[in-house]
Formats: sequence, C-alpha cells, structure tokens
Amino acid sequence: MSLSNEQINEIIKRVTREVLAQNNNTSYPPQSLASYIDHTLLKSDATAKDVRKVCDEAKKYHFASVCVNPSYISFVAEELKGSNVIPCCVVAFPFGTQTPETKKCETLDALSNGAKEIDMVINVGAIKSNDWQLVKRDVEAVVNAAKGKAGVKVILETSLLTDEEIVKACTICKLSGAAFVKTSTGYSTGGATAEAVSLMRKTVGPDVGVKASGGIRTYEDAITMINAGANRIGASAGIKIIAGPTNDKSSNCTDCGACRKSCPTGNSAIINTNY
Repeated sequence: MSLSNEQINEIIKRVTREVLAQNNNTSYPPQSLASYIDHTLLKSDATAKDVRKVCDEAKKYHFASVCVNPSYISFVAEELKGSNVIPCCVVAFPFGTQTPETKKCETLDALSNGAKEIDMVINVGAIKSNDWQLVKRDVEAVVNAAKGKAGVKVILETSLLTDEEIVKACTICKLSGAAFVKTSTGYSTGGATAEAVSLMRKTVGPDVGVKASGGIRTYEDAITMINAGANRIGASAGIKIIAGPTNDKSSNCTDCGACRKSCPTGNSAIINTNY
C-alpha cells in the first residue's frame, strides 16, 4: 500500500484527535515482571562469557528474551534452545542511518542465525526531515523481511523527537505491521520516559506493543513504564528489577548516561563522575 504524505498526515491528525489521557496505577509482584523483560547486553566489548551469563540468567528467571548485537545472535539462539526465552537481535544499531536495503539484509542475516525478534532503529534523520515516505519504506523493509519469522520492534529514539514526530512515527510503524514501537537505544541523549511511553501507547492502541528501554534500572522504574503503557521492558538490570522495591530514595537518577555537567531530565543532582 502506497500512501502520499498528505494521506499519512490525515491519518496522523485522526489518530492525534483520538488520543485521550489515561492513568493506570496497577502494582505488580516483582517476580511477575520477568515476563516483561528483554534481558539486554549490547556493549561493544561483551565477551562470549558475558553473553552466556546473560542467557543463563534469562533462563533461570524466565525473562522474555535475550537481546544482543548481530555477531552473537547465533550463539544466543543455541544457548536458549529448549527454553521459552526468545533470541532477539538488534538491526541498524544504534544510529539507524543505514539504507532500507541494508537493514533488510541485516534482518535476513539475523533470521538465518536464529533471531526470533528484531529490534530495528528507525531513520531518525528522515523523521526530522519530514520524509515520511522514507520512514515508511525504512520500517517496511525490515517488517517485510521478517514477516512470518520474527516480530519487529521499531526503536524511535524518542529523546530526539517532538511529540508530533512520535505520534507520526508510531502511526507509520502500526500501518507498516510492526509488532512493537520502542522508546530508545540507550545510546542517545536520553532514555525512556513515562510521558513518551504513554503517548506511544495512546497512538498505537492495544494491538501493537510498546517497549520502554533506556535508563530502566529499578523495580520502580519498570512499574512506572508499565503503568504508562509499556508491555515490554528493555534492560540490562533485569535481575535488580525483579528483586523488588528499592530502599534507597537518595537519588532519582535513571543512569541514562546522557549527563555531563547537569541532568538532562532535571531529575537528579550529578553523582556519577565517570561520564
């Protein structure tokens, strides 16, 4: 299906008009959060030993998936064989600046190596350029390559987008058949926020997943995102999250890694001097 920019904008307007504010304050037993968590290891210096440890943890705690870079997806698929944990691979990570054709090839390679979920990074520059045809082609290249083999989560990098751009990007992802929209790579200027998650959920409705990722380090962080509308959490701190509520209330830092001299969210005084 080919849509003009005018048609896409009309859909955006309709969806935006239908967005209504909602509040949800459900609480969850800590262990129940395991099924929400994509246990993630995307560091460039991760070793096979590190990846095996993450896989062992995921199987032990029954996390939803293990999410890794392409070079490790075959290894992860083998390690997770016989379990209910899904092997998940990132595509075009972390910048999303590859062409749709390159993303398609990367997706096909990941699938051939055992990936059952794909987390692709959208072309943020195309969004900022208001080139919605390219954005649609970008997402469809991966979704069509993965069709029938893996669900696709589309990483929007919401810290770089306006609310209007988030709504438009989410709508295109939904029209293109993405299984999830996802907040962040964790490698940009900020991570997940409840406001972005809520807007994404209201835009895509109940039939498309919303994954919150980036800076989610505690049980409280995860609950905030789930109550905002997330039904998947991307985190390297999965074990800490399912350990339950934390007692340390001294800082509101989400460990997003984006701070230099001040907190970009205004939530916390700078206590980490290693950035």
